[in-house]
Amino acid sequence: MGKSIRNDKFCQLREEFPVFTYRDYSYELDVSGLMCSFRFETGPDHVFCPSFFIPRKDFFLPDEVIAPGLPSLVFHIGLIELISYWKAACPPVVEIIPHGLTADQQAWWKRVYFHGLGEFFYLNGIDTGIDRFMEIRAANESVPLRPARPVNEGVIIPVGGGKDSVVTLETLGKHTDSLPLVMNPVKASLDCIRRSGCREGGYLEIRRTLDSHLLELNSLGFLNGHTPFSALLAFYTALASHITGRRYIALSNESSANEPTIPGTLINHQFSKSFAFETDFRDYVKRYLSSDTEYFSFLRPLHEIQIARLFSGYLQYHDIFRSCNAGSKTNSWCGKCSKCLFAWIILSPFLSEEKMIMIFGKDLYNDPDLTLYFDQLTGLASEKPFDCVGTVDEVNAAVWEVIRQRAGRPLPLLLQRYLQHSPVEPAAGGFALMQDSFDPHHHVPASFLKLLKDALYA
Repeated sequence: MGKSIRNDKFCQLREEFPVFTYRDYSYELDVSGLMCSFRFETGPDHVFCPSFFIPRKDFFLPDEVIAPGLPSLVFHIGLIELISYWKAACPPVVEIIPHGLTADQQAWWKRVYFHGLGEFFYLNGIDTGIDRFMEIRAANESVPLRPARPVNEGVIIPVGGGKDSVVTLETLGKHTDSLPLVMNPVKASLDCIRRSGCREGGYLEIRRTLDSHLLELNSLGFLNGHTPFSALLAFYTALASHITGRRYIALSNESSANEPTIPGTLINHQFSKSFAFETDFRDYVKRYLSSDTEYFSFLRPLHEIQIARLFSGYLQYHDIFRSCNAGSKTNSWCGKCSKCLFAWIILSPFLSEEKMIMIFGKDLYNDPDLTLYFDQLTGLASEKPFDCVGTVDEVNAAVWEVIRQRAGRPLPLLLQRYLQHSPVEPAAGGFALMQDSFDPHHHVPASFLKLLKDALYA
């Protein structure tokens, strides 16, 4: 379906479904844990009831401490969950029934929705703007801050099973009272948690369930595309902080996440991993959710090259980590996507060819089917892949370093082609400079920053 046709579909659906309603939410805290559900409506015939469940563990605070804060926190999770269902028809009006939102809150949510859907709008060829895509209708009042609760200096660390969260687990988690968090865990995330030395079951699990009716609408030709998952995760971690009393939430997003996917625009696949979102979210939490929660990205000061160097030293994870979305269900590297190729490129300066092939199952530099992704990652193409990958400069620095290391030896196919078509080689020492740089734009607490610098400059 062409972009103009999809934009016509966007306009048609907005006429057919003029209002999206966040009708209600419910929750139950009992001996088994916390069960929550939501009700969203796109007209009378399309009702969505997604849910999530957090099994009770021994690190839960007492119920009488947890319960008073749940209305606000669960309501807010509904606000971020709703965008996955809104995008099926993109109704021009979003009606919020359970609680009110101040004018400032409404403006904040419109920014998150609009920029978080930048990729969705772009790939669907949708012509809209932040002032036109949605009107939020809600009572002009804010849900009260959740009541004060006991807090400790513990740290929640979301773990996805890739190299980034492993670096955070090893450099921060080993030195603090850390609690790994997993959402709908796959084998790689659980394997990495166990390999880190976490006691059996010593992690917080969120079992999130999508409403299957959304998939039915996708099959019927309703609109579909990327939503800001990391923003959703952010609100879930705020709930986890409340349930466990841990003050700190340490993400593993690096400085690279700030680079737009489409050069010269604000369209960024990683918008909700960016420093801009992190800063806005921290401010929102302080104003409307919790004055004693600290949300930050532990790896924000670092380049992907630095993270790869640190990870290369954690040998015990090399056989179990995974960063491939396509292979997540089978716990494998598909070897065919931009995520696999980026992981290969960024690690290749630090690991031997034999070790790389052992991890990925083949030499990705010798796969001609990866040419387009390689061109996108290195900037030879006009757009980066819509995936969680590093900056063009980081990729080029890593590729040139591998070429330098292999001087005098035959180069694999993609590196040969790169030398024929690549831009000018970066200035001498660029790779080394990236390893020694430290981005000052971050929110890492001082005590944790020392741990990061100690690991980086050891």
